[in-house]
Amino acid sequence: MDRIDFTVMREQINSAFSGFAVIDEDGIIKNVNRSFERNFGLSAAAVIGRPLDIIVPEFKLQKQVTDGVFETEIEGQCYYLIPTELCSGENGHWMGISFINVTVSGELAAKLKDERNLNAELAEILEGSFDGILVTDKDGKILFVNSSYERVAEIKRSDMEGKSMRDLINPVWMPNSVAYVVAEQKTTVSKRQIVKSGRHIMVTGKPIFDRDGEIKKIVINARDITEIYDLSEELQKSKSAEKLYMERLSDFSQMNQKASPILAVSKEMKDALSLAEKVANFQATVLILGESGVGKEEVAKFIHKNSMRRDKPFIAINCGAIPDNLLESELFGYEKGAFTGAINTGKEGLLEAAAGGTVFLDEIGETPLDFQVKLLRFLESKEIRRVGSNHSKSVDVRVLAATNRNLETMIEEGTFRRDLYYRINVVQIEVPPLRKRKEDIVPLASFFLQKYNQKYGQEKLLTMELVDELEKYQWVGNVRELKNVIENMVIVSNNEYLQTEDLPWDVKDKKMQKRRLIDEISEQDLTLGEAVAELEKQILLRTRETCSSTREMAVKLDVNQSTIVRKMQKYNIG
Repeated sequence: MDRIDFTVMREQINSAFSGFAVIDEDGIIKNVNRSFERNFGLSAAAVIGRPLDIIVPEFKLQKQVTDGVFETEIEGQCYYLIPTELCSGENGHWMGISFINVTVSGELAAKLKDERNLNAELAEILEGSFDGILVTDKDGKILFVNSSYERVAEIKRSDMEGKSMRDLINPVWMPNSVAYVVAEQKTTVSKRQIVKSGRHIMVTGKPIFDRDGEIKKIVINARDITEIYDLSEELQKSKSAEKLYMERLSDFSQMNQKASPILAVSKEMKDALSLAEKVANFQATVLILGESGVGKEEVAKFIHKNSMRRDKPFIAINCGAIPDNLLESELFGYEKGAFTGAINTGKEGLLEAAAGGTVFLDEIGETPLDFQVKLLRFLESKEIRRVGSNHSKSVDVRVLAATNRNLETMIEEGTFRRDLYYRINVVQIEVPPLRKRKEDIVPLASFFLQKYNQKYGQEKLLTMELVDELEKYQWVGNVRELKNVIENMVIVSNNEYLQTEDLPWDVKDKKMQKRRLIDEISEQDLTLGEAVAELEKQILLRTRETCSSTREMAVKLDVNQSTIVRKMQKYNIG
């Protein structure tokens, strides 16, 4: 029954004048037609999946008028209820209920004719079922058989119609009939049978009882389990492929830990490294852009190691971590007595210490304007002047800079010098965020796993379920966050094979957070419109945290960018 296309069924029953509902054996609504929606003022989306006697409480108060016709009063109007058997088998019992409003119209005969037409159309739908369906009476006489049963059981329909199942028994390929076993045991029975061609099929018979508890019909469902065997074989192949995939990950985990390689599987990262390698032997200043944690310093090291300066020092300077009043003395050095607390012998700056090599100025967007002037002078002249000195000194050093801030915006705000921006932005390399290069996530995870396994004496392994979750995660903290997550799991997890529940964020808990958000809003004293607006606002705020633009937000939320912009303006979200 699960293979019946209810979209087709809905098109068929929508043509009926009366309301029509499809329910399962538990009384749960599976489908309704437009007349049902119109008569009861309820949409299909609001009722599907709910018990019929909750939606229409009067359904429990029905009384039988005649054979197969029941009567009840709904909102002061008389309705005839006509049940129709749709299908019964291993996948459940399905029934259609027609609601004929005899108060509104006295044309009952015409409506009953429509219902008979509907029943005929539903029979056509059963005919379209992929599974074989055969219906007999209590004595095994065949009442209905669809073409799929003919295909699956390899028996011509002409050899079945009007006959008894006893006539089909064959000592070689069908020594007994499920129908007779069902009639004898008065319960659902499943048997594996072999058809003429040697294929295996699973045949399930289910009894349909009358009010007296006697069998009136037996519905038989037949399915070719040879296809299931084929699917099982495909599943086994998939598992083998999965095993091979996980084994290949070890190629990344076995890389030399001391080499600190940049793993680049994605096209985006390969393109960034290709450009870095191309500019490595040029002395031009390079500006490396990217979110926090994407690996900008690793790209800077990559440039240095691929340049002619590879045997000289590489010094990384985090400009945001040095107090503004110490930046100049730290980078340019100072003479003795230059200020209170200065070393008597003076001290060379980091630029001098990197002579012949490369200096990486990270977070250059955090430097104050007065220091930017001095840095620009050094970049132009390649000369430094220690604090407290009247003499300049030439220093041969390659400068690489990086930031996660928008320097062009800072220029417009007056917090970053335009001339310095042009000087450091000779070549620009943008390192994409991890969420935009998902192909790199698993190799990096495998690499970090091996690293921390060795560090902490563990032998943890990845699983495909965990891999899937890692690839779905947004990674706001990028590679740095991934590295910390893997280290956390290696330390905290008690499992040899890492599972999704070992993640620092609980996958189930994330779902519960969404549920709690909805519950919190629903518990407030809000109108429906206010509740929807509040939920929209919260979704926009949370999505903005993981997206860099309204265009990216629109893609994630599957709406137009104009919708995102309009709603953010509506809720004053900057």
